[in-house]
Amino acid sequence: MTAAPDSTLATLWCPSPNVEARRDNRKPDMLLLHYTGMGSADAALDWLTREESKVSCHYFVDEDGGITQLVEESMRAWHAGQSLWAGETDLNSCSIGIEIHNPGHDFDYPDFPAAQMRAVEALCLDIFTRHSIPHDRVLAHSDVAPVRKRDPGEKFDWAGLARSGIGLWVEPAPLGEDPGLGLGDEGVAVEDLQRTLQAYGYGVEPTGTYGRGLEQVMLAFQRHFRPARIDGRADASTLDTLHRLVALREGRAGA
Repeated sequence: MTAAPDSTLATLWCPSPNVEARRDNRKPDMLLLHYTGMGSADAALDWLTREESKVSCHYFVDEDGGITQLVEESMRAWHAGQSLWAGETDLNSCSIGIEIHNPGHDFDYPDFPAAQMRAVEALCLDIFTRHSIPHDRVLAHSDVAPVRKRDPGEKFDWAGLARSGIGLWVEPAPLGEDPGLGLGDEGVAVEDLQRTLQAYGYGVEPTGTYGRGLEQVMLAFQRHFRPARIDGRADASTLDTLHRLVALREGRAGA
């Protein structure tokens, strides 16, 4: 273990035993953001540093904005779990994980305090000085594990982070009254949606059928990119937001 944190923003160094080498010497090129989903910051930090928990992260941000490092950035922390992005399944080996304390959806899901968001912003920017992380690979836990996870959720200020140069974001299209696509729908429109989501990185297959798995992916997409209504339906607002997001990424890649 290092004698000091990688980031000078971390005021505590609290090593977790749940750590190992990154597979194939993989360099991190993804930033994965979580919430703790526990009642208190102290309990969450304690759990992340217990061997029996089998979980860890690189950084922990409490509600007051205090930052603790638990795992060296060069090492593989255990935060992504069973997950998938852009065809890759070992996301722990390619990512840096930040756990942000928030009790989560099962405990009234409070807002993320401004001081906490400022700390997350500063930490992300600091990590960028050491690692080349594309904007479209700054992701939510729910993006890479939509069936299992909802964090950090629709209250997380992705737009604010994007204004600071963190992550990919477009202004969500206004809500409408159209029902859009939903469970049980079939056809070319559903397959086109699946192919677009798959091309962006989400773990979907182009079957042409709108099943529970696609609904979970749409919920994850909405929590991140169209948080005004989280219903899992591919309405015009959601589709427009998705297509502009893809266009923005392609434009940046071609620049």
